[in-house]
Amino acid sequence: MFSQMRIRGVGVIDEAVLDLSPGLNVLTGETGAGKTMVVSGVGLLLGERADSSLVRTGADSAFVEGVVQLPLDHPALARAAEAGGEHDAGELVLARTIAAAGRSRAHVGGRTAPVSVLSDLGQMLVAVHGQSDQWRLKQGDAHRAVLDDFGGPEVTTHRDRVAALHDEWRECAREHERLVSEARERAREIDSLTASLEEIEAVDPQPGEDLSLRVEDERLAHADTLRLAAASALADLSGDDYAPDPAPNVRDLVGSARAALSPATAHDPALAGLDERLHELGTLVTDLAGELTAYLQDVDLDPERLGWVQERRAALGVLTRKYGETVDEVLEWSGRAAARLDELVTADDRVERLGADVAELESAVVAASLALSAARRAAGTEFGTRVSDELSHLAMGKAVVHVDVRRRLDPDGVALPDGERVRLARHGIDEVEILLAANPGATPRSVARAASGGELSRVMLALEVVGSRSSSGETAGPPTFVFDEVDAGVGGRAALDVGARLAALAEHAQVIVVTHLAQVAAFADRHLVVHKADDGRITSSSVSAVEGDARLRELSRMMGGDPDSEAGLAHAGDLLEQTSTARSRAASGGIRH
Repeated sequence: MFSQMRIRGVGVIDEAVLDLSPGLNVLTGETGAGKTMVVSGVGLLLGERADSSLVRTGADSAFVEGVVQLPLDHPALARAAEAGGEHDAGELVLARTIAAAGRSRAHVGGRTAPVSVLSDLGQMLVAVHGQSDQWRLKQGDAHRAVLDDFGGPEVTTHRDRVAALHDEWRECAREHERLVSEARERAREIDSLTASLEEIEAVDPQPGEDLSLRVEDERLAHADTLRLAAASALADLSGDDYAPDPAPNVRDLVGSARAALSPATAHDPALAGLDERLHELGTLVTDLAGELTAYLQDVDLDPERLGWVQERRAALGVLTRKYGETVDEVLEWSGRAAARLDELVTADDRVERLGADVAELESAVVAASLALSAARRAAGTEFGTRVSDELSHLAMGKAVVHVDVRRRLDPDGVALPDGERVRLARHGIDEVEILLAANPGATPRSVARAASGGELSRVMLALEVVGSRSSSGETAGPPTFVFDEVDAGVGGRAALDVGARLAALAEHAQVIVVTHLAQVAAFADRHLVVHKADDGRITSSSVSAVEGDARLRELSRMMGGDPDSEAGLAHAGDLLEQTSTARSRAASGGIRH
């Protein structure tokens, strides 16, 4: 709810502070005092188009500020936070400035924000109704939302189920469409992967095989050089038993050295140690000679094996040029390719399964949408009856409201069991329009076009009174309603009924009403009066709350009497007693909400 509004430099209002209360706030004052400027100020806070003509004559700018109290989980606070605004325990400050030159600036929660943010917040916070009404139900989607809110859980449960099923159906259909559209690409990829895997399988590479073959290729290609080098080294170590004139060798030289040391080792431990090292050297020479002998036996001249190794390396090279730097990388790629091939090959099976799922989900969406339509029609009948009943108490006793719930037909849409084709949507298959026949025999038309003049505000009042409580008794709609001249063309007993309906709506929301009828003002929880002052040059206005005797004098003035006469004050007192009785009757069920 709005707890306070500050207006400066708007129309005839120089500066005014409106302390608002929960329930019904009534704004009265003499003609031309500027009551409508308060509604204009509210409109500015809600993001309406700025008009420099609203700036008070002689002022540089017009300024409107509103303080809104909201529960911490209200979506308006989340939207304000998105725009960078801050709040204090749910208290949010909105402001709008219009320069005389026409430039407009908006502030939300202490931060500059686009005017569109105020518009977004306004849709969540306030419904404004006036004779130049820009009613929030001008759009068909809003008609549907009002009906769904009125229908309560009996409708919204079906609507939520339709939305969930529709999302699942569309997601499944998109995946099915993607797989179908990619069928040709999958076929090409299957052929490519199959050929590659067959090529790798034909070679059958083994882990690390390319490295081991490279070593073997080197040995086989240089067998002569390797044998010659090994034989020469062996001769130097142990000699050549078949040579006609054997050359000195390491083994014989080590033996000769030990023989030279042997006679003297007993006389010096150091020399004995050196002899031991010569012994170790002889043993090492013998071992090396044995290993060289074995190596010579292994190094064979095998041209056939060499040819095979080189052919095998060439085959592996073809694979490593295509699929990886090494054979191990080729094998890794092969594993990934096999997994991808399996995924592609089984995709056709998945397409078939998804096709069945899409058909099943589509049937479920259709069934849920039909159930939602039936619930909406039932709620629409009750809603129309209640609103028509409300209008009968608002000097529109012959007006009838009808809620038209019809299917959204589409020749390219989904077929229903009765053969009609409709377009499926998250909110169902319905178009909803609230229609009004203002007089007997009149053709029902969209409610925003069928009413005219003062009737429009009264129709809006009836709709809001009924729509503010769902069919199950839950509160619905925005937290604040503003009505300008809702009582136009109404008087007498009907005016009391208008006031009673406003009071009924105010039981569940904050209501701000601009009125010229005492019968309406008498129902107020807070009565605000716009006072006009004229210094002979410029007219200005201010706003103050009235209570007690001051309120009686204002009611007496509104009824056309002398504000200070005993008769006028007595008449005002009687009116307050009547409204108190009417409220008591409403609380006990005399007025249906």
